[in-house]
Amino acid sequence: MPYRPPERLPRTHKKDPDKPASWAYYASYLLTKYRLQPVLLVVCQDRSTAEWAAGPVDFGPPQWPLLTLRPLVAGPHNMPVITDPAEVRKDLALATLSAITHAKNPDVGAILKAMTTVLRDTPQAIADPIIELIAQGLGKRPAAELWRNLVAVDLSFYKSSIAEEIRDEGRAQRAATDVLRLLDRRGIDVSNDDRERITSCDDLGVLGRWFDRAITAASTTEVFADE
Repeated sequence: MPYRPPERLPRTHKKDPDKPASWAYYASYLLTKYRLQPVLLVVCQDRSTAEWAAGPVDFGPPQWPLLTLRPLVAGPHNMPVITDPAEVRKDLALATLSAITHAKNPDVGAILKAMTTVLRDTPQAIADPIIELIAQGLGKRPAAELWRNLVAVDLSFYKSSIAEEIRDEGRAQRAATDVLRLLDRRGIDVSNDDRERITSCDDLGVLGRWFDRAITAASTTEVFADE
């Protein structure tokens, strides 16, 4: 059966005593609304949190528990480190979990590189959700920036939202550089605050207007006029 990524990303978690009740609600909701038997997958990036999340957790009076929650937990202690593209091809779902759970592993660069190597030859309908899942799963860890760079270089032909976002960021950076270069060539003084304003702008339309004004402006005040 071909790999079908989940509709919703299993989120990485920190220890939170309120989470088990939320998990139980999610599972009950899916069972009630869709009449499907749900599986709760909790994805963690450190072993202690994973062991905490594994439960089981009982709900109800101790003498007569109403419900027992038993999550399926993926963490760095039970997910393999997959750096071989051949192994990635065998099981894309497992490789995706490997990439997310080992976000803090020193070999995460090799893990992510193996993913993009395989995704280059993977149908876009399958590759796109995986690209998004890994991006979301890595969160704001340093590995997330590495993943974005790999996607931009290795998977530049994909049209996933993260790939488009990366390409837009690249275009915005080049446009900001053009504005600053033009002002410098014309001898216009650019303060640190103005420079920061230009380089932090990610709106290509605004940067385009600033560039047009920079052609004749006598100061950055005129460049930013009416913005």
